[in-house]
Parts: sequence; structure tokens; C-alpha cells
Amino acid sequence: MPELPEVEVVRRGLERWVSGRVVGDVQVMHPRAVRRHVAGGEDFGSRLTGHRVGLAQRRGKYLWLPLADSAQSVLAHLGMSGQLLVQPHDAPDEKHLRIRVRFADDQGTELRFVDQRTFGGLSLHDNTPDGLPDVIAHIARDPLDPAFDDDAFHLALRRRRTTIKRALLDQSLISGVGNIYADEALWRARLHYERPTATLTRPRTAELLGHVRDVMNAALAVGGTSFDSLYVNVNGESGYFERSLDAYGREEMPCRRCGTAIRRRPWMNRSSYFCPRCQRPPRVAS
Repeated sequence: MPELPEVEVVRRGLERWVSGRVVGDVQVMHPRAVRRHVAGGEDFGSRLTGHRVGLAQRRGKYLWLPLADSAQSVLAHLGMSGQLLVQPHDAPDEKHLRIRVRFADDQGTELRFVDQRTFGGLSLHDNTPDGLPDVIAHIARDPLDPAFDDDAFHLALRRRRTTIKRALLDQSLISGVGNIYADEALWRARLHYERPTATLTRPRTAELLGHVRDVMNAALAVGGTSFDSLYVNVNGESGYFERSLDAYGREEMPCRRCGTAIRRRPWMNRSSYFCPRCQRPPRVAS
């Protein structure tokens, strides 16, 4: 699943190539791509046609295109394999092209939603007073948001009876952090993924947030993390942060800090990667 850096890279591409343009025509090639729009693909397209696209927005892993002349937005669900690509009109259709959006101008490019596994899609939603699609109003701010409240996050951690990686992946506490960047930030902070949140001091929380921000900004600088061809930017380019990962995906490889072999453990239908020496597990009360 794409995490905050990958989604932000796509948002920046949409801001450059799509924001400000007027929708001229929408073609829905697969009904699952608009399954969250109950009225169907034809209605979805007709409701978008003629509207000007506003500035592309993101909160955490969620990406949307406001309609500048309406109180609605198009929310993009990328799912496991969704891609938003800006292509020339005459570019061959992708094998898994699901939605085509053409614009009422002479720029010669169109927006395509491509999704191999059809888990993702586009949907139209009313906006909240804050400008968010109403279905994601409960999503917390992300750590790169200037309005993110570090103190409130620390207090929320202390109140929760949970462990630190579960908290980092809780989108109602902090958005945008997924499995990859949680493991990377915890490795940098020397924290085991099962560390109880109630044991974190305010300085320890501040240190962890600093590492979360650092690893996300580092990923943004190189276009995000791409392990295969499913995650790409709007121009089809892959990100290169996987070459800089310190923990995730490095099972049995030496820790870059102490040389101990990185371990992988099953965790909530995923995997957690950690250094058993640098990130010692919490003591179990006897």
C-alpha cells in the first residue's frame, strides 16, 4: 500500500499537471473503479464534466481533487495497485486502464486511473467545512502537516493501552504512517515495535516523531518507495527509497548500526523488521 511519501509524490504531480483544468469528458471502463459511486459510472462522469479541478490535496495516505466551483471532491482510493497517470492523448491505453479523464483545453494530456487488482477507485463526496471529503473527516493530521500537534499526540499515546507500532498505524491518531515507515522510524529511534505506548516519555515521543518526519522527508526526496511496477508517479517513474531502507525488507542482513542480523516477525497479517540488539523487546512483567 502506498504511504504518505508515495501519495505526496503523486499529489505534487497532479498539482502540476491537473489542477486548474476543466473536465471535458470522463470514460469509466470498469464499474469497480467507481463502485463507491452508487449511481454508476455514467452518472459519475456527468457530475464531473464541466467542473474545474482545484488544488490537489492530501491528508496522510488520502488524496483528493477538489472541484473548484463546487462543494465536492474526487477522492482517489489507490488501494494495492492504483495509479494516477498523466498521459498524452495518443499514448496507447494501459492494459488495466479503468477511468479516463479528458480536459477541455489544448494541452494534449489526459488523466488515467490504472488499477491492476481493482481494489482502488475514484469517488465523489461532499466536503466538510474544513474542505475534506466527508468520508475521511475522522482521519488525523499527518506528521508533515504544519498543524500537527506533537503534545496532543504524546498525551494520546499515554492514554492508549497499546503498543507503539499499532499506534503509529492508527490513522485516527496519526495519519500517513504505514508498515514500511513505521519500521524505519522505530529502527532509527531504537524502539521495539511492541514497546507499550504508556512507557514513552515526552522527550522519547518527540524523538520518535523527529525520526518519522526525517524518514518520510528522505523518501520524498527520492520519489518514495517502489518495490515493483505498481507504485509510480504520474509520469510513470518509480521511487528509489527502497535502496536506503535500514530495516524493512532486510531480514538476515546486517544492521547498519551494529552489524547484528535484522529479524522479521509476523505482525498483524504483516511483518515487522527490527534489530534484536538495537531494538530490545520490552520486559514482560512477572
